[in-house]
Amino acid sequence: MKKLFVGSLSWGTTDKALEEAFSQAGKVESANVIIDRATQRSKGFGFVEMSNDEEAKAAIEMFDGKELDGRKIVVNEARPKKEF
Repeated sequence: MKKLFVGSLSWGTTDKALEEAFSQAGKVESANVIIDRATQRSKGFGFVEMSNDEEAKAAIEMFDGKELDGRKIVVNEARPKKEF
């Protein structure tokens, strides 16, 4: 599995919308829009897990810089979470 970072999302983009869009590039294992606990609103980014490297690469090529729900999104390989 390959995890992708998806940034500059519209506030209205849902997990389901993210999954439906990225399924055009291959099998989506999971799609999550990150929600702010305090406001219950989207933080404007999320993560999509594609089932393999080829599909992840196709998704990056297909969606990076393209429009989703009226906003140009940024898609790249997710980096590991940094420990503080």
